[in-house]
Amino acid sequence: MVFLLPGAGRRLLSASLGAVAALVPLTAGSAAAAGAVPPPVRPEDRGDHVTVVVRNAGAGRDGTYEVRCHPDAGRHPDVAGACRTLDANTRWGRDPFAPVAPGAFCSFLYGGPATAQVTGTWAGRPVDARYDRGDGCQVERWDRMVPLLPETGGSL
Repeated sequence: MVFLLPGAGRRLLSASLGAVAALVPLTAGSAAAAGAVPPPVRPEDRGDHVTVVVRNAGAGRDGTYEVRCHPDAGRHPDVAGACRTLDANTRWGRDPFAPVAPGAFCSFLYGGPATAQVTGTWAGRPVDARYDRGDGCQVERWDRMVPLLPETGGSL
């Protein structure tokens, strides 16, 4: 090893590096104490989760349902099926909860009075989607999300 510093400079550099090395553990501890380290992930923050509120779908179908995926859990009649449906409808660059495109040609076939509101987080993005069965396009959009949304018997 070739030293370019004279003896006194090497000693000063060595002492400075030693002092810095001694401070590193204190700095890390101070950062943690000051809140610079993120808090641990809570169980309720893990994975994807949505809340589904269904109205006017009929006896045994109306209600509020919680669905957590990755890992699957929640209060829903078919959590695993709901998660499979969400996964199957998720494509890169497309919103699985997107409304019917403006100007779409839809049949006037009424699918019934059922409505649903889906809120939460899916694929790291916030979800706030409303569903109804007011025309053919809305019925198709609803049916794509069965069993996350209940089967109503009014499919096209």
